[in-house]
Formats: sequence, C-alpha cells, structure tokens
Amino acid sequence: MAGGASVREVSVAIVTDSTAYLPADLVRAGSVPITVVPLHVVICGRQHREGIDVTIESLSEALQSFTPLSTSRPSPQEFLDAYEAAAASGASAVVSVHISSEMSGTCQSARLAAEQAPIPVEVVDSRSLGMAMGFGVLSAAEAAADGRSAQEVAEVARARAVGAKVAFYVDTLEYLRRGGRIGSASALLGSAFAIKPILTLLDGAIRPLERVRTASRALARLAELTTAAATELAADGGGVDIAVQHLDSAARAESLAATLRERVPQAGLVVVAELGAVVGAHVGPGTLAAVASPRPR
Repeated sequence: MAGGASVREVSVAIVTDSTAYLPADLVRAGSVPITVVPLHVVICGRQHREGIDVTIESLSEALQSFTPLSTSRPSPQEFLDAYEAAAASGASAVVSVHISSEMSGTCQSARLAAEQAPIPVEVVDSRSLGMAMGFGVLSAAEAAADGRSAQEVAEVARARAVGAKVAFYVDTLEYLRRGGRIGSASALLGSAFAIKPILTLLDGAIRPLERVRTASRALARLAELTTAAATELAADGGGVDIAVQHLDSAARAESLAATLRERVPQAGLVVVAELGAVVGAHVGPGTLAAVASPRPR
C-alpha cells in the first residue's frame, strides 16, 4: 500500500444474555463467536444461573408448589468479564444485545459495564426476548463477520429484533400476574372465564392480543397469526425465519412447527427450542410462542 500503510482489521465481538434462548447448535454455527451471559433465578433464596445450574423440572416444581421464586439480571461485573474477555481475544469493539428494558434491568447492567470496558461497547435494547431477540443476535454475528462497524452491527441487531412479530399462548395468566408482567384485571378475566390468552410483544412489553376458549383453538390461532405475519414479511423482499418456543410442551411445539413449515414454504429457518427458567418463571409450564423474524435485506 502507498506509504507502507496497513489496514487494521476491525473485529466486533457479540455478547447477548440467556433470554435469547438460542439453541446451542445455532450459537456454535454463528459467523463469529457469541458469548451468552446468564440471568439468574432465585428459588427459595438460592441463586441459580439460567442455562447452567437450574432445570425446567425444578422450576416447574417450584411454581406449582408456590415456592418463593424470583428472577434477577446479571451483575455489571458479569458483563465486564465478558467484555474484557472479548478484548483479550483481539476484538476491537463489542455489540451487546439484550432483553427489553421494559422487562428487565439487564441493559442497565450492560451499560454500567460498558463504561468500564477496555474497548467500545454498543449496548442494544432489543425491545424483545426469546428468538425475536435471538435472530437479531445471529444477524449481528453475520454482520460482524462481514467486517461491518460496531454501530452498523448494532443497528442490524436492533432492526431485526424490533421487526419480529411474536404471538404466544400461556395456560394461565397467574404467573404473569404474580410477577407484575401483566395487569391483575386481565389475569382475573382469564381465570374467571377459563379463557386461554394469546399475548404479544408491543413496544418492548407483554400485551394481551386475543382470548380463545380452548388450548387447541389457541394452537390453531398461533398458526394462523404466525403464517400471516411470516407471509407478509417474506413478501416484503428480505426473507423470513420462524421460531417456535415452548416451556415443557415439546409435542405441541413440534406440531406447530410442522404446520408452519407447510404453510410458509418460503421460510428460511424454522427453529424449535425450549424457553428457559427466567421467562418460564413468569409464563409457566405449557407456554407456546411463535416468532416470525424478517431477514436483513
């Protein structure tokens, strides 16, 4: 090169948290390494790390027996450890993608850690969770592998997460009510009339979408809503991926995924994955969620 100058390769590391619920094979196959920082579940005063030392079985038992249970964000130090490890591995910047700030203080911990990090950190509030966020993380990894700047990588993650369409079914609103994630009036209505609620994510928070009478109708309605959303996103020109996520409801999840593969043949990925303990603590066993996520153009 002229004058003997050299171009320094920019390396952007990707960090997310455990509420993305990315299947391990997708994390391993990521275009660049993805570091997952766990949130915590506190059962009867004892703290556990999601995805590491708490099982869905122990969570379900605690929920059903009304054992004292809560969830908490990672500490700033846990994020700082991840950022320092990225710097030590040669990264020149980090993009850190996290659960909606409307539902958790995780972004706040990440931002506090970013102030002390040895390299620049772009913290992305996904305004979502689960694979709605997870697909954004995967696209961020692809953008980083393409050599894009940290700001560009962050925008890819943000746009994909915000653009996702989410519908999910819970067997009961009681767990959401207990955790303050949905209003008590909605919980009472669902319980009093044995109505099965379908909910969505709107502006980063959980909102009621529809109510149906039976679990089978809820499953059918999830298929209808997700087919319509995925078809619309695919027609927009950028392609679409689908995820079906569940808590202790594998058979229903596989059935829904099969239906969506048939109805949306233009979908790229159709992922089936179990939710973890942190979200499970708020939605309860039997939850089924479907995500239609627009691929970046």
